Amino acid sequence: MCDPKDWVAVAALPDLGAASLKRLWDHGWTPEKLLGAACTDLQRLGLKHTTLNALLDYQSGCDGVVKSRVDKALAWQRSESAAFIVSITDERYPLLLRELADPPPILFVKGNPECLNLPQIGVVGSRNASVTGVRQAAAISDYLGEHGLCINSGLALGIDAAAHQASVDKQKPTIAVFGTGVDRVYPGTNKTLADQIIENNGAWVSEFFPGSAPYAANFPRRNRIISGMSLGILVVEAALRSGSLITARMAMEQNREVFAIPGPLNNPLSKGCHQLIREGAVLVEAGMDIVREIGGLLGVLAESAEMQVDESNYQLEPDLQRVLASMGFELMTADQISNHSGIGIAKLSSMLVELELKGLINQTPMGYVRL
Repeated sequence: MCDPKDWVAVAALPDLGAASLKRLWDHGWTPEKLLGAACTDLQRLGLKHTTLNALLDYQSGCDGVVKSRVDKALAWQRSESAAFIVSITDERYPLLLRELADPPPILFVKGNPECLNLPQIGVVGSRNASVTGVRQAAAISDYLGEHGLCINSGLALGIDAAAHQASVDKQKPTIAVFGTGVDRVYPGTNKTLADQIIENNGAWVSEFFPGSAPYAANFPRRNRIISGMSLGILVVEAALRSGSLITARMAMEQNREVFAIPGPLNNPLSKGCHQLIREGAVLVEAGMDIVREIGGLLGVLAESAEMQVDESNYQLEPDLQRVLASMGFELMTADQISNHSGIGIAKLSSMLVELELKGLINQTPMGYVRL
């Protein structure tokens, strides 16, 4: 096995992408061989001048960009508790991620690296998610966790955070994939959630060196790791032009399953999911749909996935059924519900509380929404 420091060094080379490094490795150019090769041999590889010069500087022991990045990475590992640098040859490296044409040569991991090879579902969606979207992401993530699947996501606001939170609420590991250095939680408002991920035996993961800022170009690269580690990707609310759709299409290219939750026709955040379903994504109404689809991969019997989401299973009283039937999936005020159902406000108030306790509707400052 190569020295992990050698992997850090080749990962630190400028203008040498993960796909190019994978091709070199496939042709026998291990990090050890690359770092020890003569200049004439390196020139035959067709490396960019910036890459070749940085490599030669590192070989000669000169201070330069590679040495600086290697020193910084190793210093981070020494100074942090539960800090790991996992190379592609490390047994802890995610097996599915190795399959990519452009796998990250190294992963910086904070927390528990053993969870990287748990069977995973990536959950992605809008940062500006609706109350319904957040509830759906949390409920399905919770269900998947109970059925042996680890949730990974990008720690963004909205859907990502809801998926992670559902895992930590049940003390289950979840994996946050960063678009920054793993020493920099982004967005900062999710720092408490990020800490809870570590406390619950999960992990933060990044291919970017410590100190890396949240540049826009980092996030598509981050997204390929989310999909690459996963058996499938679940999209919960996404506009037609969104990072979530990019992640889903990456998953398709990686031969992963793609799942999408449909939504109201006039909601812009439903349009991306509807487009994915047109393109062949599996329509999801409950977590059991995902478990059934990938059950063969997990050795999980689909018949064991018996969570029922149809409200008829709650054996509602006729008046409660009437209230629920009068509600759409858009926000409605109590007066609107009263007008639609024909039930007076005084009686309706207690009925709405009962429906909320059953998990069938949710109250917001602006009204009620059916789940």
